[in-house]
Amino acid sequence: MSETLFTGISQLVTPRPGPQRGAAMRELNMTEDAALLVKDGVIHWVGPAAQAPTAPETVDLGGRAVVPGLVDPHTHAVWAGDRLADWEAKLQGATYEEILARGGGIRSTMRATAAADIAELVALARPRLAALRASGATTTEVKSGYGLDFDAELRMLRAVRELQAEFELRPTLLIHVPPTEGRAEYVQGVCANLIPQVAREGLAEAVDVFTEKEAFSVEETRQIFAAARTHGLKVKLHADQFHAIGGTELACEVGALSVDHLEASGEAQIRALAASDTVATILPGVTLHLGLPAAPGRKLIDAGAIVAVGTDLNPGSSPVFSTQLALALAIRLNRLTPAEALTACTVNAAHALGLPDRGSLSAGQRADFLVLHGKDWREVAYTLGGNPVAEVFQAGVEP
Repeated sequence: MSETLFTGISQLVTPRPGPQRGAAMRELNMTEDAALLVKDGVIHWVGPAAQAPTAPETVDLGGRAVVPGLVDPHTHAVWAGDRLADWEAKLQGATYEEILARGGGIRSTMRATAAADIAELVALARPRLAALRASGATTTEVKSGYGLDFDAELRMLRAVRELQAEFELRPTLLIHVPPTEGRAEYVQGVCANLIPQVAREGLAEAVDVFTEKEAFSVEETRQIFAAARTHGLKVKLHADQFHAIGGTELACEVGALSVDHLEASGEAQIRALAASDTVATILPGVTLHLGLPAAPGRKLIDAGAIVAVGTDLNPGSSPVFSTQLALALAIRLNRLTPAEALTACTVNAAHALGLPDRGSLSAGQRADFLVLHGKDWREVAYTLGGNPVAEVFQAGVEP
């Protein structure tokens, strides 16, 4: 049995365990001159250093601040190819339709990803995931969704499974882009073949659907969700990125883990999320990179919703390789307070993945925590461009 007492903590700052909604997102517990006792990867005790129990091993953190490890609930970290030409064309005034006509856009990523084998996908994703972890992400969700054909989707998920030996990852099967023809047959194949195989091999914990005018309808999403639940998988969805077509309401109706994006959400969607346990996951990197209106983070919290924040790391709309930066951007772009943003990136993001055992520095929780460079916890919310995270601990040890 391993047992370590961490001392020399200037400030230990944490939300309470479990999802926090509305004004409760601002309620952090702060202990100055703190200590933290970890046994076998789990927090056993936390409090003032003067009251700390003894332990066989003591680690002095040098008078620096400690916060919970961040949870990134929305990434597309496995892909091949790049979208640099698309980005430059967009800056020069090309429309997305024009980019698609030139062979670019998301379908170029899908072609490159479908052409890559598992070893290549693993090699490409590894440094991206390492960057997220160095920025503070101790748990990271990773989606498929760039395969279109089922074999490519399975390769993406098998790449994630290989990477789980190195990172704390939570895999999601994403039903992302409908085919240009044979749409009904494709949805039927997802429900009858792809989802059962993914469940049988244990390749994903949840199924995500992109519910949009240009993607899947609410009724198609409902069919896919039914198949997912039949096979023991949780459900979540992308919705309201460009149009509010009913995806958010469906998510709340069926008790989805989360509904992500929400840039186009209005009052009806905000009310539905505030009345539900479905997490509203906002993705400020998309607003920064594409210039979209920001998701209504402030209104969601004021209405009483459970709000989380993710990077949405992907090559097309959010090349954000830092979970800490997503936290900081949510303050600037979505009008969260520093305390709300920390809660959004810890316990609420964990709830968006169905993980009640992490996100809070409290007895019984997984010992995932960050040691910052400085003495004040607010550096994790303030810093842009640099990395305020000095050391990352997962289950009480540095990876």
